[in-house]
Amino acid sequence: MARFITSCPVNCYSTCSMVAVVENGRITGLEPDPGNRATRISVCLKGISHIERVYSKDRILNPLLRQKNSKGREFLPITWDQAIEMICEQLVRHKEEYGSQSIFYYTASGQKGLLNEVGMNFFKLFGGCTTKYGDLCWQAGLEATRLTLGANKHNAPWDLKHADLILLWGKNPAETNVQQMQFIYDALENGARFVVIDPRRTQSGERASRVLQIKPGTDGALALGLANILIQNHWINPSFIETHVLGFEDFKQYASGFTPEKTADLTGIPRDEIIETAGLIARAKAMSICCGFGLQRFTNSGQSLRAIIALSAITGHIGRPGAGWVYSNLQSAVFDAVPSPQSAYPPESPHGPVRFAVSTARLGDDMAAVHDPSLKMAVISRANPVSQNPDTSRTLKALRALNFIVTFEHFMTDTARVSDLVLPAASMFEQTDLTTGYWHPYIQIRQKVIESPENVRPESQVYYQIARKLGYSDDQLAGKIPGPEDTDIEEFLSSKLRPFPGLSLNRLKKGPVLAPGHQDIAFRDFNFPTPSGKIELVSQQAKDRWGVPVLPEYSPSEEAMAEKDGKTDSTYPFYLLTPNTKNRIHSQFNNLSGICRFSPEPRVYIHPVDAEDRHIFEGDRVRVFNDRGRIRIKARLDFSIRRGCICIPNGWWVSQGGGVNLCSKGRETDMGHGAAFHDNRVQVEK
Repeated sequence: MARFITSCPVNCYSTCSMVAVVENGRITGLEPDPGNRATRISVCLKGISHIERVYSKDRILNPLLRQKNSKGREFLPITWDQAIEMICEQLVRHKEEYGSQSIFYYTASGQKGLLNEVGMNFFKLFGGCTTKYGDLCWQAGLEATRLTLGANKHNAPWDLKHADLILLWGKNPAETNVQQMQFIYDALENGARFVVIDPRRTQSGERASRVLQIKPGTDGALALGLANILIQNHWINPSFIETHVLGFEDFKQYASGFTPEKTADLTGIPRDEIIETAGLIARAKAMSICCGFGLQRFTNSGQSLRAIIALSAITGHIGRPGAGWVYSNLQSAVFDAVPSPQSAYPPESPHGPVRFAVSTARLGDDMAAVHDPSLKMAVISRANPVSQNPDTSRTLKALRALNFIVTFEHFMTDTARVSDLVLPAASMFEQTDLTTGYWHPYIQIRQKVIESPENVRPESQVYYQIARKLGYSDDQLAGKIPGPEDTDIEEFLSSKLRPFPGLSLNRLKKGPVLAPGHQDIAFRDFNFPTPSGKIELVSQQAKDRWGVPVLPEYSPSEEAMAEKDGKTDSTYPFYLLTPNTKNRIHSQFNNLSGICRFSPEPRVYIHPVDAEDRHIFEGDRVRVFNDRGRIRIKARLDFSIRRGCICIPNGWWVSQGGGVNLCSKGRETDMGHGAAFHDNRVQVEK
């Protein structure tokens, strides 16, 4: 039996360090690694399910080619020589006939690691391609944080136990960041107060002092209403504001319009609960605001998050133990493995010298709109855009219009099903790589601990073979596309570590290492890398870059504007919430038998009163729809959800009866080029 330090590479806050137990060349167990202070307690259900992903009978183990005469439904195995030959022929043909920008290279975060850059390195050698800009996940919040604080970092996860007030705002860590809950429980044992703000009463709020079930898209209004109460009652920190905050007087004047009555009317939260929550903030000695990604997926979300961050600024709860803004911690992103909004760029600009780009949020429409040349071919890896991108129907139409699609995958996902050639992807245990997180500050290794199945090759090896087939030399590939041997991979990764003294593969094989220059207490030096050097409640960059007001002003989200005179539009009266769930990471894991025991089929969660109005009973088949699409799904009656909202957790494949993005619209957030697909109104019928 052998034990190997490794790390979970999927797109999860926790990014856990783990120990893989291997016996006779087979993984038999996964255990938490005590060397990571943030994740040393346990391995979650999804983490344990990595073992089933490796050995699943449904895993793709050979290159699969769509059969032209099978109406697109049948795939048959081909050899790797045939697959490489076919890819090279398609690449060369499309480049010669249409230009290299006719080839669309689409990647996402299905498996993180430094080796992911190899694909883009290949296309740079090849002469370019079209790629994407923006992100489905968190861009509006990243940009709001950067505009306000100057950098995306927060206190170390274990510092949360020092808070005496925790505001969990639109986040459900009991399902999506399970290790954070231990630090919340530690704080509660120390006497902390705990407030959850969410349209749903989630598992995370079981021990909360209060749960504010806010109307979706009105988080900015609540933040401004709370700020106004704090300012009017002098429950703020004048000396901190004087020294470290820019634009307080203008912010004060604007927030004064958000009286408790107006805020209650906008948010649906009772006036007294708003006032009492402001009182909790006033009495706090160390307040941490932990914000999730869901609330920043509206068309007004960047401004909303700027307003929420302002609560920490005006009360001085930044740069101290137990106090701060907890959203994204990019202190470990020393390799630039995680894109930051500083590098976001407008659609009319090329992203680098040899690429053009389309919006991730508007993927289907933007792909169809590309001309001179039009998109003709796609290479897709670590992504399932048919399931996960907004406006599934338009995304499908754009993909089906292409001549040829190559997809790297573990399973036959919705995207794999519309591809022409599906290449088997290596698992996290079958190639060494380096990973970083965006909650804890560790650099981690993901060691190769088993051999791949006979006909499975890591993605980097596939690009190496394609490059060789196309005639690229050793000198051209050096430092860009490593060879297929394990020693080639380790040399490539070692070259990334050389600029950082104390970091090496051998050191990381012993356990995770804190990122160079890490601050346990973020902004403890009160160095805010904004233009003014202060926390900016007034940001000229916000106006110049994104065309929004310099202050974090509140305006209704786009689909909320369908309301007339404060009354809900009867055509599409429900907000469709599509949060993450403990049973999968986006569209991964839920095809596994171990997970299906807990989550066998998609359900729509609806408040019993809303259901009664529509004569809907538990288990009834219902239709969720708007003018963009529709889903047929079983109903689950649930008192924990706010009236006027329904919930279908995202990630269900269309082929599994899910497909929440059939109803979402492809549009961007107000800043950061994020996807505003939670700004989504629907109707429900039996």
